[in-house]
Amino acid sequence: MAYWLFKSEPNTWGWDDQVKEGDKGAEWDGVRNYQANNNMKEMKVGDYGFFYHSVNEKQVVGIVRVVKEHYPDPSDASGKFGMVDVAAVTEMPSPVTLADIKANEDLSDLVLVKNSRLSVQPVGKGHWKIICKMGGLKKAP
Repeated sequence: MAYWLFKSEPNTWGWDDQVKEGDKGAEWDGVRNYQANNNMKEMKVGDYGFFYHSVNEKQVVGIVRVVKEHYPDPSDASGKFGMVDVAAVTEMPSPVTLADIKANEDLSDLVLVKNSRLSVQPVGKGHWKIICKMGGLKKAP
């Protein structure tokens, strides 16, 4: 199992939108960055990811699970980019801000700290556990 972070602008697609999609999940489409797309190609059904509100909020607000592996994104006329489907798992009891993450020395090599602009990125298992604990989850999925 692998862990990921999905960034979204909350005014475009926020946590509440994701939750409304239920267990069937929703497409994580519109990615037009090769590195982010390659990360999605690595995802397997059952992988977990942090749902991160970008722009003004800059915080992890929930956890999603990959429910469909990489497939072509019909909104991409070039045919170069794809998408995955993710479903909401749980809200973070306490959102974890980027400032909190940057302040934690154990997270200094997290991709989010080094490359905060990448929209879909890997998260190591150790980092996953730390952020889940920071967010108030008693048990990390």
